[in-house]
Amino acid sequence: MLLTSCGNSEESPQQSATPSTHPTDTITVGFGPSTYINQFENGIKPILEAQGYRVETKTFSQNSMIPAALKEGAIDASVHISTANMIEMNRRLDADMIVWADTPSAPQSLRSLKHQSLNAIQDGMSVGLPNDPVNLERAVRILEDLDWVEIPPDLEIATFHINSVTPKKYALKLVLMDSAQLPRALADLDFAIINGNYVANQGDKISDGLVIEDSPPEHLVKVAIRAVNQDKPWAHDLKAAYESDAFEAYIRSDELFDGFIYPKAWQKESNQTDRSNQSNPDNL
Repeated sequence: MLLTSCGNSEESPQQSATPSTHPTDTITVGFGPSTYINQFENGIKPILEAQGYRVETKTFSQNSMIPAALKEGAIDASVHISTANMIEMNRRLDADMIVWADTPSAPQSLRSLKHQSLNAIQDGMSVGLPNDPVNLERAVRILEDLDWVEIPPDLEIATFHINSVTPKKYALKLVLMDSAQLPRALADLDFAIINGNYVANQGDKISDGLVIEDSPPEHLVKVAIRAVNQDKPWAHDLKAAYESDAFEAYIRSDELFDGFIYPKAWQKESNQTDRSNQSNPDNL
């Protein structure tokens, strides 16, 4: 197996939330280049501003820059990180990030511009993969499920390394690069596994991928804050905004988020509504 590496490691929803009695002057939230900032700008920011907050966003060119900014206080919250990645970054930075709220999360998908089917795969083809351990592990699991590669069982996600991957059915050229670069590099690769937020951000449908990840809970994107801030009023107002009916209604109405994995609370509510409709004689 040959390994190469490149790159660097509408209308606002209505809301009825009760205004906070002691809002901070400003809430600053950090994002990578993704659709999570669209979720925030159109679905969360209007709710917080109606409560008297001044809301600012910062977009970082690479997701790896965000945890340090949160630790240093340059931002108050972030929407970019999974639980698995958070555990690793807390260890690496001696940080105190905690999961604070759920948000619709985009699965990875295996994609190609050169090939219309998985049947095109053959020895020597190139497959682009994210270069950070957490997203790399996710991506390689997709290849493992296809029997293209194999990896030893019980590997630690946070320390996952490409050297753990061995060929199975095919001898592939695995190309590692920053997640944000993979969509642009796809034209030069046979296949690539791309994080769903980047797919949606460039106007493509996640569902058009050749394989869609069945994302495990530890890989879903979360809203993160520092543990030291969890009792502050702004933090509770931020959490309430993400859990609001207005935010859910906005997400469900925007085609940009088709294919995203909704928070479990939304899924339960949908199932309860479906069961209610099925059992109501008026709906028969």
